[in-house]
Amino acid sequence: MYNLASNHATILVADDNEINRELLSDILIGEGYKVVCTEDGSGALHEIENRAIDLVLLDVMMPGMSGFDVCQSIKSRPETRFIPVVLVTALTSVEERIRGIRAGADDFLNKPVNSQELLARTRSLLRLKAYTDELENAETVLYSLALSIEAKDPYTKGHCDRLSSYSEALGIRLNLPQEQCIALRRAGVVHDIGKIGVPEHILLKQNALTDTEWAVMKEHPITGERICSPLKSFRHVLPIIRHHHEKLDGTGYPDGLKGDKIPLTARVLQITDIYDALVTDRPYRKALPHEEAIQTMRSEARRGWWDKNLIDEFEALLCWEAPAIEPIKVAHAF
Repeated sequence: MYNLASNHATILVADDNEINRELLSDILIGEGYKVVCTEDGSGALHEIENRAIDLVLLDVMMPGMSGFDVCQSIKSRPETRFIPVVLVTALTSVEERIRGIRAGADDFLNKPVNSQELLARTRSLLRLKAYTDELENAETVLYSLALSIEAKDPYTKGHCDRLSSYSEALGIRLNLPQEQCIALRRAGVVHDIGKIGVPEHILLKQNALTDTEWAVMKEHPITGERICSPLKSFRHVLPIIRHHHEKLDGTGYPDGLKGDKIPLTARVLQITDIYDALVTDRPYRKALPHEEAIQTMRSEARRGWWDKNLIDEFEALLCWEAPAIEPIKVAHAF
C-alpha cells in the first residue's frame, strides 16, 4: 500500500466560490496531490460515490446542502465514514464548531486559509487514514481466511454470516455496550479461524474423532486467539474466540472455565453457535426443527452446559424480533 501522507492522495474540494476552489487546488497540486473540485454538496457526494477520495475539504456555507449536511452524510455511511473531513469556514463561534463536531468533522480550517496550516493538517489526516486503511486491510484478510475455512465444509455454508447476525442481535437485546456488540458481529465471522491449524482429515472427518485428533481440535480457539491478537481493534473479540467452547460446569475447552468466569460475550456467541448447528444439516443427522433445537438446548442447559437465561433471551429474539436478525452480507458487516 502506498503512503497517503506522501502526496499520492486524491483530495476533494467542495466550495461554491471559484476563487476559493482555485486557491486550495493550487496549494495542494503544488505539493503533488490530485485534486477534484465541486461547487456544491450534492456534487461532493456524487464524487465520493464514484471515485476513491482520501480527504474532503468542505466549505460550510454552500447552497443546497451545507458542509455540515455533507459531512454528516459521509460519516453516516459505513463505506465512507473513515474518509477524513475538514470543514473550511469563516464561522468562529463555539456553537458552529460544536455543530461541526456533531456532524463528524475531523478538523477545521479558518478562512482565509493559511497554506502551511492547510498542508500540515492535510498530511496529518492522510497519515491517520493510511493507518486506518492498513487496519481495514488486515481485518479483511482475517475475514477472508475465516470464510475460506468455512467453505471447506459444505455443511457450514452461511454459518459465519448467520452467527454474525444472531450474536449481534442478541447482544443488542441484552443491552450490551456497543463495543461488545461490534465484537460479537466480528466474532461471528472469525470465531473458528483457528481451524486453519487443524488438518483437513480431522476437520472434515464424518465419524468420531480419536483422542489424539480431539486434542488437536481443542487447540483451535487458542490458535484463533493468537492469529487475531495483533489487531488492537479485536481486543474485545479475543475472549470470544478463546472461550466460546467452554461449558458452565467446567467441562469445556481450552481452559475449563466455569460459570461466570466464562465471558458473557463468549456465552452469547456460544448459544447462537449451538442453535445454528442444530438447525442445519450435518453429515450424521438432518437439521432439527426450531422447537426441537430449543428443547435440546434446554436439556443440555439442565446438565450444566449452557446458560439457560441466554437460551430464553435467544428464543424470544427469534420469536419476536426476526426482522432484526435477518442474515447480513459479511462483506458489508464491518
